[in-house]
Amino acid sequence: MVPLAASPRLRRVDAAIGYLVEIPAALLVLAEIGVLLSGVVTRYVFHAPLIWADELAGILFLWLAMLGAVVAFRRSEHMRMTAFVSMAKPRTRAFLETVSLVAGLIFVGLVLHPAYDFAADEAFVQTPALELNNAFRAAALPVGFALMLLIAILRLIETANWWMTAATLVIGFGIAAGLAALQPFLAPLGNLNLLLFFVLGVGALVFSGVPIAFAFGLATFAYITLTTRSPSMVVIGRMDEGMSHLILLAVPLFVFLGLLIEMTGMAKAMVGFLASLLGHVRGGLHYVLVGAMYLVSGISGSKAADMAAVAPVLFPEMKARGAKEGDLVALLATTGAQTETIPPSIVLITIGSVTGVSITALFTGGLMPGLVLGLILCALVWWRYRREDLSHVARPSGRIIGRAFLVAIPALALPFVIRFAVVEGIATATEVSTIGIVYAVLAGLLIYRQFDWRRLYPMLVMTAALSGAILLIIGAASGMAWALTQSGFSDSLATAMKSIPGGTLGFLFVSAAAFIVLGSVLEGIPAIVLFGPLLFPIAKQVGVHEVHYAMVVILAMGIGLFAPPFGVGYYAACAISRIHPDAGMRPIVGYIVALLIGLLVIILVPWFSIGFL
Repeated sequence: MVPLAASPRLRRVDAAIGYLVEIPAALLVLAEIGVLLSGVVTRYVFHAPLIWADELAGILFLWLAMLGAVVAFRRSEHMRMTAFVSMAKPRTRAFLETVSLVAGLIFVGLVLHPAYDFAADEAFVQTPALELNNAFRAAALPVGFALMLLIAILRLIETANWWMTAATLVIGFGIAAGLAALQPFLAPLGNLNLLLFFVLGVGALVFSGVPIAFAFGLATFAYITLTTRSPSMVVIGRMDEGMSHLILLAVPLFVFLGLLIEMTGMAKAMVGFLASLLGHVRGGLHYVLVGAMYLVSGISGSKAADMAAVAPVLFPEMKARGAKEGDLVALLATTGAQTETIPPSIVLITIGSVTGVSITALFTGGLMPGLVLGLILCALVWWRYRREDLSHVARPSGRIIGRAFLVAIPALALPFVIRFAVVEGIATATEVSTIGIVYAVLAGLLIYRQFDWRRLYPMLVMTAALSGAILLIIGAASGMAWALTQSGFSDSLATAMKSIPGGTLGFLFVSAAAFIVLGSVLEGIPAIVLFGPLLFPIAKQVGVHEVHYAMVVILAMGIGLFAPPFGVGYYAACAISRIHPDAGMRPIVGYIVALLIGLLVIILVPWFSIGFL
């Protein structure tokens, strides 16, 4: 066969799939915004709620999640651990990339038929408000998996090294056949299978660069089909359940809001005001970076969007003042970890969806822990830059500062608008993102006069891709969490955690250490979905407030996520800053220590998490 790079016909097929998926995905993002905003307006303004709004939003949401996952798969944007892949030699790296692709192909190939059966069974269910056949919603699963299978096949055809592709396929299907042959011997092993499938299996897949969602999905599918009597369709049912929580609708909408504030100039206005206020003091722009990340995180909910909104505005001037690139990317990464608890963080929304903790309580409790860590980072900045030479930097006049403040007021008000809408009951945590989107659009068009309509479609597609990647992980992790629960592992874990010496503090310290490791290996959301439902009930039993526990595990997970050499967030900060990862390895050590001190303070002083509830 002819490689895809040299085959016009296959290139056209690939491009057609791109348009077939990306255009509906972008339209679905707009449709979700419209449906949820209609619900807010009719309920709060006209006092006549649309009883079918949530139902329609749920139907569209599963399609958005699956088509977004397809877009991410086509663009190779699914979350994965690449620390070992990037360090490998070119030939080994090419082999691992092929392994990643083959693993995805095997997974979607295995679940395609169960997904079809699941959708067919849903044909007997009718939605209560719209009275639609539920198969319309469930069909998103087999359609999404079929498109991913087609893309995987095209990518394998594209691979020029046929021997490597053939060898990887043989190894992949050989392992699958070997496990199937060993099925009679696996069932009697009991919970040792958890070690085989969920520790060794998932570990091998994740460290070899296989996307986390596919690693979880493969391990769960193999465990359920080979060691239990449950049908394979259970995997699909649990994935559907995990991705269908209505509160997760906030994920794509806050991602889109984060992109909007950068495009409309709102982030630039906030950073400009902070720079005029602090830019003339020693380490001033570093304080601005910490403060800007705190403010922007309160709007976007996406760490990548936060860093992309702040870094390009500040870094050129910081470099001109003599700041070293390594220190810049190190501080950017650690502010990413510091602001994980700032509402409306997607991690907070995920915790609320999988544990049942009040989103309003999480939004309230998340502000102070982020502020505490920010102050500790600022103390370290003061120490490092206490002798910075700013003789060439003029102090702005009060008029300039006042003008910058007036320009920034609409942008600075947005976090308070979001918070007010939730607390006053104008909108739910899911719907409030639509208010933020309308606010940002109006501010961009009428106030900042900065709204590039040409960027709108790429932003919608990017929103769908990132959301699909996140939601597929949540679905796969939900399936794995169910398997762990059914095996009795959750009871064993509860017993072990309750017996930790030190009581409440011992439990918190062990949890923090565990989530630092989990955050570096699995990223934040998979770790939360997997272990949140297991550990939060235990925390309650040992006397830890659920909101306090949420702050501890989120911050611990954030430290792991942004700490090299494994933390994916660190490499995202490097990519956004266009700074080589090696430059920040030494400077980040001090900042990580500062974050650990901050985490210790949050553990020892619960008031910072629950004092305003």
